[in-house]
Amino acid sequence: MDKRPIGVMDSGLGGLSVIRVLREQLPHESVIFVGDQGYFPYGTKTREQVQQLALRIGKFLVKQDVKMMIIACNTATAAALQLLQNELPIPVIGVIEPGARAATQHHYKKIGVIGTESTIKNGAYAKILAKLNPALGVISSPAQPLVSIVEHGQTGTILAQKTVDTELEVFDNQSIEALILGCTHFPFLQKEIHNKLGANVQLIDPAFETIRQARELLTSENQLSDNLTSRVELYSTGDVKDLVAGAQKWLPNRYNKCAHIQLNEED
Repeated sequence: MDKRPIGVMDSGLGGLSVIRVLREQLPHESVIFVGDQGYFPYGTKTREQVQQLALRIGKFLVKQDVKMMIIACNTATAAALQLLQNELPIPVIGVIEPGARAATQHHYKKIGVIGTESTIKNGAYAKILAKLNPALGVISSPAQPLVSIVEHGQTGTILAQKTVDTELEVFDNQSIEALILGCTHFPFLQKEIHNKLGANVQLIDPAFETIRQARELLTSENQLSDNLTSRVELYSTGDVKDLVAGAQKWLPNRYNKCAHIQLNEED
């Protein structure tokens, strides 16, 4: 058994969707989360910029003695997963390959993928899906404005629905059977997405397969925690008010601390 926490990072509030699943699936695990809201958004930054930001957070988490790091950000996973796996002395997992595997576990013929500009431009999902199932039809489309809707606490509003309707117009008459939510912010817009696409289109949240992979890895290393008093500490490099609002909305009574953090270049 290993009671050390799991480290989680994201560019903003989206990672809370992964922590929500983590708390449901692995309730005895403590968590230290860093939302890099001071440098939000990642989706419009260069690969090198995202790598630098993600590595800085990874080094900070290692100093907090985490036993594993989850990159709860599709953009950072695409840009920096390999780098962090090479540079950090702990296991690091991302959300893209688990999300793609979840989509290929069913007999879909045509699916959609939405993500940030960077994730879609890099073809992160399309490349892995092509390897896992070359016959699968994949329609990828960026939906960057949806990230800001979540980040600014506008889910459940008329604006949110209008923005979703506009961003997902590309799937009109495409007959997709499923949609990969290729950004951890997007699960918080499932209601609006269902309203646009209809109940017959299955929404795939990579968080579930990601946490299953984390559980398998911890189990194989005998590192699962049996801590009955696990803690969840949330940190923001930006305005902590936004993180507090998101935590209260999506992790009610499931976190112990919410604070601003200043990361130095050497972290």
